[in-house]
Amino acid sequence: MDEREDELLADELAALAAVAGGWGGLTRFVAKVMRKNVHEIDLVVALPFEDTVDRVAHVLGRAGRRVCLPSEPLTEQWMIRVVAGGGVGGMNPVVVTALVTKGGASDSQVRLRAAAKEGLIRQRAGERTATRLAALLDS
Repeated sequence: MDEREDELLADELAALAAVAGGWGGLTRFVAKVMRKNVHEIDLVVALPFEDTVDRVAHVLGRAGRRVCLPSEPLTEQWMIRVVAGGGVGGMNPVVVTALVTKGGASDSQVRLRAAAKEGLIRQRAGERTATRLAALLDS
């Protein structure tokens, strides 16, 4: 999960630099050596598995754009990954991964992971995005 996450973050930062007139290749290289702010939150959602999957897909779909197709729905787990905006002005890309695991008949577990690259100014975009999305899923 981490290698692909780093690639996605580097690609997103390079695309932002290219749009702003910078060197995307140099930005991609620098992004690979930048430190990463990662935050994981485990939730128990009081909904059946299928309803939890729908809720997570809806919340994450509104927060950002999907970067890969979700894994094939298994009987026990389902994963979705999006790139959302975080930090000041939503300009820092954040890779958010949610893994929904079937619990009992009326509940499911959700592991929410958000990761963002940090520059000289620590914005904690991964931590803040994970906390914000967890609050939306928990309400």
